[in-house]
Amino acid sequence: MKLPELYPLRFRPQLIEKVWGGDQLAALFGKKAKGNIGESWEISGVEGHVSVVDKGVFEGRSLTEILELYGSELLGNQVVERFGNDFPLLFKFIDAREDLSVQLHPNDAIAAERHNSFGKTEMWYILHAEENARLILGFDREMDRETYETYLSEGKITEILGETEVKKGDAFFIAPGTVHAIGAGVVLAEIQQTSDITYRIFDWNRPGIDGKMRELHTQLALDVIDFQNTNAKLRFMETTNEPSEICTSAYFSTQLLQLTKPLQKNLEALDSFLVYMCVEGTATIAAMGHSEKIKKGDTMLLPACATHLSIATEGATLLEVYVPVAL
Repeated sequence: MKLPELYPLRFRPQLIEKVWGGDQLAALFGKKAKGNIGESWEISGVEGHVSVVDKGVFEGRSLTEILELYGSELLGNQVVERFGNDFPLLFKFIDAREDLSVQLHPNDAIAAERHNSFGKTEMWYILHAEENARLILGFDREMDRETYETYLSEGKITEILGETEVKKGDAFFIAPGTVHAIGAGVVLAEIQQTSDITYRIFDWNRPGIDGKMRELHTQLALDVIDFQNTNAKLRFMETTNEPSEICTSAYFSTQLLQLTKPLQKNLEALDSFLVYMCVEGTATIAAMGHSEKIKKGDTMLLPACATHLSIATEGATLLEVYVPVAL
């Protein structure tokens, strides 16, 4: 039986309640969220949280099912060579009404050995920040394991954490091992490896949604922490009507598109799927014989077999993400 042709895919957001979550995903993006929603998982291949297609002939089908049918047509040949038919990236919008736990993530080698998982390299693009909002990134002084363990054992870890004020449009790269936390009053887009492995080292002595204290991972974290000074903030040039490179890592390349006029793109040499996260305005993306309108807070996946696309804009700002060819 001949398979249906692929087309630009939209998925049903998975809205996840968090003890630190708020109401900004509904207020800013129109997400159908009730309660303290901390995360909207936009596209996910994480087991137990696999995305489901929202419309078209694949409506109701999971991302995993589509990957099994189409493989490299969806992902790209070089992506399949590296990651098999596992979708390699996870896309989220996050609303922090309160501070998140202080945490870090393992790299590929440690995550594979301990959890049979990818590691977790991630980046953040700030969409909203209240006055004096900040992130926790690394430490506020030169640090070593002995000093860290002393402060931790004495319940004084907050005295050594580094803080960085943020504003809308800032971007940060969070490498594995980086101690970090999103601070209260921040809404952001997160692009990361497909992984849900987090080592919490401090949670503000706060119970979770169920009223119980959430697990800390003090010992697991010790040989993963990067004690060097963290310079996570990304510096990039903002341009109009052409891609501005925010960040390129081994796992993802993220461009900022601020559009005031239509944009045409030839994708024949890319060999990767593309994901667009709309962070301002509205855009209409036409490709593969289909046209899809996305607004602020929407996310769309364009299969790797697409050769061309055009974007019409109504004040749109987009994050454009793909998997770069491994060096």
